[in-house]
Amino acid sequence: MGIIDFHVHMGNLFRNRYPSIELSVHQLIDHMNRHDIDISVLLPCESPEAAPGYFLTQEALRARDIYPDRLIAFVSVDPRMPHSTDQIRIFIDRYGCLGFGELINSLPFDDPLNRGIYAICDEYGLPLVFDMNRTYCWDDPQLTRLERCLKEFPGCKFVGHGPAFWAAISADNDGTGGYPEGPVVPGGPVDRLLGEYENLYADISARSGYNAMTRDPQFTVGFVNRHWHKLLFGSDIMGPGWEVPQLRWLEELDVDRRKKEAIAYGNARRVLGLEV
Repeated sequence: MGIIDFHVHMGNLFRNRYPSIELSVHQLIDHMNRHDIDISVLLPCESPEAAPGYFLTQEALRARDIYPDRLIAFVSVDPRMPHSTDQIRIFIDRYGCLGFGELINSLPFDDPLNRGIYAICDEYGLPLVFDMNRTYCWDDPQLTRLERCLKEFPGCKFVGHGPAFWAAISADNDGTGGYPEGPVVPGGPVDRLLGEYENLYADISARSGYNAMTRDPQFTVGFVNRHWHKLLFGSDIMGPGWEVPQLRWLEELDVDRRKKEAIAYGNARRVLGLEV
């Protein structure tokens, strides 16, 4: 089986760069073929905080319908929009979206509007990819808002991502996010929550995930051996020609083949409800 990339964007996310060419669905498939990526999960971004532009859910669906065996579409609706939860249900029930994401807005993580989305994913048993940073989907250094939601919505498969999430791999996390360097202090909130809650997963995409996996290689081996069944391969590519250093990291990771395969595709297939 090939890799499943759990974190991919298309669309006009950088419309301020007009007339630069955005990532087309055909360019994405070419990228996947070159890197032995079997399936990509398309994560729309519909909140204004996400980027200078937008990647709409219907664009993800249109791309999926061109390559239905290679692409999976999630739904993303800004929770501040009128009738947002009704729209989410329509995209799930009528159009076959298999999860929610990417959740990225300036509300606190456990804001009632965000919780309305978690409740739907809890009801359907779907994954939800969130991006956590100091100013969006924000939490305290111990991730207590996230933990509260993990308890309240056990059927929602939360997939953590972003600078403030991955900085919390270390116990000395100060809540400012960013890309901390140097050794990881054991006992960080991410390590603890992944171990205690069945419904928390983490994707290793973007600079934040890659930094967390490479800043302290000795710690990483133990972390992966503890949580290999919770980690999802992801790239967070947004345009043509983007590099994916996670590919080489996974290839060189000093753990057994079974755990690498779980990170590459096995865990994603389980979370998405696909046949393994």
